[in-house]
Amino acid sequence: MHQQVALLLKHIETELKILDLWSVQPPAATAFESSAPFCCDLMPLQQWLQFVFIPRMMALVEGGLPLPAAIAVCPMAEEAFAPITTDKLALINRIADLDELLSGQRVQQSARD
Repeated sequence: MHQQVALLLKHIETELKILDLWSVQPPAATAFESSAPFCCDLMPLQQWLQFVFIPRMMALVEGGLPLPAAIAVCPMAEEAFAPITTDKLALINRIADLDELLSGQRVQQSARD
């Protein structure tokens, strides 16, 4: 499963780059001090994915550590990236794929590709 997670994380990174949502500069250090889910009060979701979620998940994968079994990032992604256009759908689907792989549930409102 670790290899599948690593592959989906790479796909999410690729989709963020295709959509020009990948940042060269990280957010201010204070943005990482947020206690809100997804740091939503201090950074946009694409930055949380890039600078918090992907690195933390890759650390688990690379360390062979237990992966989260309850995860639901897709509903937040659908809200953050609304309206869901055709070009954003691949990103939403990859996030939903990761949710489903880890939690066994797919909570996705937008159409699947």
